[in-house]
Amino acid sequence: MSGTDNVDLPDLSNAPGAAPASLLNSDGTAEAVQKHTAQDLEAVFDVPVTVSAILGKSAMEVSQLLKLGKGTVVELDRKVGEAIDIYVNDRLVARGEVVLVEDRLGVTMTEIIKAGQS
Repeated sequence: MSGTDNVDLPDLSNAPGAAPASLLNSDGTAEAVQKHTAQDLEAVFDVPVTVSAILGKSAMEVSQLLKLGKGTVVELDRKVGEAIDIYVNDRLVARGEVVLVEDRLGVTMTEIIKAGQS
């Protein structure tokens, strides 16, 4: 999204706990909250995203990197059994655990991270 996108937001200037004016019926009573389904998101189903599961990080000099070979062990900043970070498009969205599914590695999410909680 660019910084020039205009988004209509409800008027939040009402008293605390009161429904915004945009959610009130013509007689002043609050209308029921509309339930959303997966079909409401159908327009974005084909949008590609990048999902990354970060096991840990390590910093090294280029000279050390060039010396790495098959079977080299690189120490990471996480302990065995510690939760891994799951990113979608470079944004932390969850934490989870590595699992083995048949002969492949997978990730199970154990905690969803809300915006600003990381």
